[in-house]
Amino acid sequence: MERTLLANPGTTAHCPARARKRSDSQPAGLEHMGQPTEDHPGSGASTMPASALPRTGSDSVLLKVPVPLGSIADSLRASDGQLHAKAPTKPPRTSSLMLPDASGRPPTYCELVPRVPRVQGTPAGHSCPEPEAPWWEAEEEDRCFARPQAEVSFCPPDNPFGLLGSQNRPLETEVLHTLHGLFLEHHPGSTALHLLLVDCQATGLLGVTKAQWGAMGVASGLELLTLPHGHRLRLELLERLETLALAGALAVLGCAGPLEERAAALRGLVELALALRPGAAGDLPGLAAVMGALLMPQVRGKRGWEEAREKVMGKSGEEAGSALFLQVSRLERTWRQLRRSHTEAALAFEQELKPLMRALDEGAGPCDPGEVALPHVAPAVRLLEGEELPGPLDESCERLLRTLHRARLLARDAPRFREAAARRLRGFRPHPELREALTTGFLRRLLWGSQGAGAPWATRLEKFQRVLTVLSQRLEPDH
Repeated sequence: MERTLLANPGTTAHCPARARKRSDSQPAGLEHMGQPTEDHPGSGASTMPASALPRTGSDSVLLKVPVPLGSIADSLRASDGQLHAKAPTKPPRTSSLMLPDASGRPPTYCELVPRVPRVQGTPAGHSCPEPEAPWWEAEEEDRCFARPQAEVSFCPPDNPFGLLGSQNRPLETEVLHTLHGLFLEHHPGSTALHLLLVDCQATGLLGVTKAQWGAMGVASGLELLTLPHGHRLRLELLERLETLALAGALAVLGCAGPLEERAAALRGLVELALALRPGAAGDLPGLAAVMGALLMPQVRGKRGWEEAREKVMGKSGEEAGSALFLQVSRLERTWRQLRRSHTEAALAFEQELKPLMRALDEGAGPCDPGEVALPHVAPAVRLLEGEELPGPLDESCERLLRTLHRARLLARDAPRFREAAARRLRGFRPHPELREALTTGFLRRLLWGSQGAGAPWATRLEKFQRVLTVLSQRLEPDH
């Protein structure tokens, strides 16, 4: 029986139905089974003829014969009558964190428990010199999946700052004067690029080190902030947004001089916001911080845009513009002076920047990587940190869905945002002191001092809000 089957492989009348169904119907399919596969080239194994594979009784498993099995162990496997050209590796039963990555091959989706590739340096013989270009112009490396190891922080450590000593008090007058002159030396477009550079580093879009990438398991902070282990990054981004807004409000409320000086400070913030909008620098987190300063209760007042809009419905042109400005409940004289002295900036703020900011906060607005370099992440960050959405229930549900959809798009398009940001910063050489002045660590030390900077964030925010309220009342007391 065995000799008959092996002598005439094309005879299938006496084969079991299961073997006839799962194996090749042509004898040519068995001719290459004994040859080494492409995964083991040059192993020195010889081909094995079909006659060297005897069958015993009705057992459908091929018996191994005394031939060099080391060369065909990976290419010839059989189980339950099925011939596999290459069987999948059994998933390990132990934790993948205990498995060494000795193969050097990236993990595949075929593995139920993916291996954890270790971040290795450049192999010997392939070392390359350090690039002369800055880190924000470096090419992104091809990276594979890695299991996250720990939470990652993209805020640089609070090293000694050039403008601040090792110990400083809050709001030192000399430092504030130096910063005022520093910002006057740079036009809004240059300041916007400085802010974009620092925001890209704080968000983890540019300048991610190998150690940070290996720890977070994804290639960009835009992906990390949507994941559970991105909690620390989300808190840092919220603190940075609020700290920048407080610093912007201080730039206006700290002007104790003539009324025109405060109006010029407002104009400077509006021009910076215009330089940060989509189509320009495209730094939407920076835009949100500047608009947060302009719309802060101590600067603008507590009356919202919707209330002002309802009161001017039916009006148009100059009458509507005058009515909108009458809705300001704080620094009213300063905003009137802005409209008289800097009309274009005032109209751009009311007619362009405020509707744009509202659309971005509601999960709408522009978010194309072509015109945006760094997307608006604050709504998704606040939502993932458990903040409730304002407004009626039906509107909040729609806003919730839009925000979650936008967060998914941000993570998906992270490589495109990185390309857009690198393209805008190509050839840009920042001023060291201005770049330092826009970092979160510097602003933290500037606003709260070296001792108060270590206090909890909620405590620091509450105390500085009281400081801004006092400054606002001193400038223009309530009648």
